[in-house]
Amino acid sequence: MRLPRSLRLPRLPRPRSLAGQLFAMQVVLVAAVVAGCAIFAYVTDRSQAEDAARDEVTAAAVALANSPTVKEAAAGPDPSTVLQPYAERVMDQTGITFVTIMAPDGERWTHRDPAQIGETFLGHTESALRGETFTETYTGTLGRSVRVVTPVQDADGQVIGLVSAGITVDEISERLAGQVAALLAMAAGALLLGGVGTYVVNARLRRHTHGMNAAELSRMHDYHEATLHAVREGLLLLDADGRIALINDAGRELLGLTGEQLGRPADRLGLPRPLTEALLSAEPRVDEVYVTDERIVVLNSSPVSGGERHGTVVTLRDHTELQSLSGELDSVRGFAEALRSQAHEAANRLHAVVSLIELGRAEEAVEFATAELELAQALTDQVVGAVGEPVLAALLLGKAAEANERGVELVLTPESRMDDGVLPPDLPPRDLVTILGNLIDNAIDACGDGAAPGRIGVTVRVEGGELLLSVADTGAGIAPEAVEDAFRRGWSTKPGKQGVGRGLGLALVRQAVRRNRGGIEISRAPAGGALCAVRLPLRAGVVTV
Repeated sequence: MRLPRSLRLPRLPRPRSLAGQLFAMQVVLVAAVVAGCAIFAYVTDRSQAEDAARDEVTAAAVALANSPTVKEAAAGPDPSTVLQPYAERVMDQTGITFVTIMAPDGERWTHRDPAQIGETFLGHTESALRGETFTETYTGTLGRSVRVVTPVQDADGQVIGLVSAGITVDEISERLAGQVAALLAMAAGALLLGGVGTYVVNARLRRHTHGMNAAELSRMHDYHEATLHAVREGLLLLDADGRIALINDAGRELLGLTGEQLGRPADRLGLPRPLTEALLSAEPRVDEVYVTDERIVVLNSSPVSGGERHGTVVTLRDHTELQSLSGELDSVRGFAEALRSQAHEAANRLHAVVSLIELGRAEEAVEFATAELELAQALTDQVVGAVGEPVLAALLLGKAAEANERGVELVLTPESRMDDGVLPPDLPPRDLVTILGNLIDNAIDACGDGAAPGRIGVTVRVEGGELLLSVADTGAGIAPEAVEDAFRRGWSTKPGKQGVGRGLGLALVRQAVRRNRGGIEISRAPAGGALCAVRLPLRAGVVTV
């Protein structure tokens, strides 16, 4: 139901856009500047016109006063007869409004109006009678004028007459009118040009601000800042030159960056090469996994283009905890698979024992069962006796069963020794599982691909304030030139297995080692395979290379 128009609340007018406000302000400013310049120019031109008129009449009056004709006529019996035609010619030729030649007592000998000849000059003559030339603005018979009065002197310096020449103010105004018209035309042109330029600039500004006013832009900026700080995903904007245009707090944390980063090239951030290449790629990236020194991040990127590439929008998600949990899940799954295998094998052995008893071979049954128990117990006793840390002991037993199922022998070297309670609080068992578990998995993969049965030697030892974890296998090994690539995400020795879903093992190992201030070294094992040795400090402040 619609209310009658008379009952509707009036719609509040939307504030003018920022571009509109600036346009109105600039138009007023341009108009004020042009008007001020026009007024200043008018006042200046008028002053200059008066000065020019004063100089003109001064030059004419002095020239007349020094003229021999004027001097002779002033000393003669009838000066007007000679001087009136002479003064008229001067006025016609120079454009001066009037030229009045008079006696020292002020009696006019010449005048623009012949009827005024013989009358007394209206104006001041005292200074001229003293031999001085002076100018004044005075209202005479022809109106208000700018005039000059100068003496006519004989050879002895006696004042024998006076000459006054002037231009009326109306004549000066007429001369100024033409200049004012040109000035107004220039002012109008300047105002029009300024208005057009202001309109063009503000039209561009309106496109860039999308017609929003200042309050809306300020509110959008506040929302923008709040969003950047609130979003837990990393956000990174790169310009067309690969420089950081924007990065939020989560982005700095995920990439391990500190300090001001705006304007820095992405290839100078000290990030791993694959991650840097992904940031600078012109192609979109979807859910790609990359490893930094401390984290595993999932990267998505999309180029910003509008006819040409303007930059790239990159989002980053923290995958570290998920990958860690996935690794633990893989370990648990491996343990479960090992238990399933052991249960299956135990069932087979139990059937064998039962069958021997049914056949009346009790002594052989007891001997067979005892041998199997001794073999299993020997491995357990060896691991538990050498490694007091329960998490590592359980890991080694599980990995030994998994290796045995795949036809690989896993042994704990005699020099292995680690008592319970030696791990410092800042060295979590989870990292030890990540390190040793991935090293053993890689060794099992390397040995399991060979035709002959493989063998893996694991060393867990505390020496010199450090924990040594080493895994040696009898596989193909890693070439020295490929050692650095082995730590890169997606690297694998298996043909066709390179990619996002593989090759995280050693990358995670190095990440955990660096997180715990340790060091890792890959070399060739005595048996010909790979030897991976990890050293982790057990005392605060100990850092290995």
